[in-house]
Amino acid sequence: MSESSFVNGPLADEREEEIHRLREALDAKTRELEAQQDRYVRAVAEFDNVRKRNARDREEYARYANESLLRDLLPVLDNFDRALQAARSEPTAAVTAGVELIQRELLRVLEKFGLTPFLSVGQPFDPERHEAVARVHRSDLPDMTVAEETARGYLLNGRVLRPAMVTVAMPPDDRDADSDS
Repeated sequence: MSESSFVNGPLADEREEEIHRLREALDAKTRELEAQQDRYVRAVAEFDNVRKRNARDREEYARYANESLLRDLLPVLDNFDRALQAARSEPTAAVTAGVELIQRELLRVLEKFGLTPFLSVGQPFDPERHEAVARVHRSDLPDMTVAEETARGYLLNGRVLRPAMVTVAMPPDDRDADSDS
């Protein structure tokens, strides 16, 4: 067999076909890779868009989350305006009654949104619900009982929003009693 028939013969044709098939397979895989890369880039862009949209939605929600609370508080504010006008021209008792009415209305609105005050005076001191601002010697109350309330405590849906600021009773000091006699 001559060299030219070997190079141009059936073996060369098979090689050419194999090279052609490999090139087609390579081209197909290249197109598949490009399609995958395109889907990846689009997915990353879509994820970024969703993240940005969620951030905008959260910001918008935070900006307007208190809208219904504030809308319900506007009549209370109107009543304060009326009470101030009345205070300028009416006796003190009528103004006091008006302010008490406004306080009840405000508490009603706040309770609608889950805010409730809790009683502290006469209750055992609870560090979860009370913040002691002073201690006072009291023989009429058990030790570590709330004697006075400086600021009322509030719960928001059952959880302490603000502890009550209280004065706590402690037993009279025997040394104080001895020094007084």
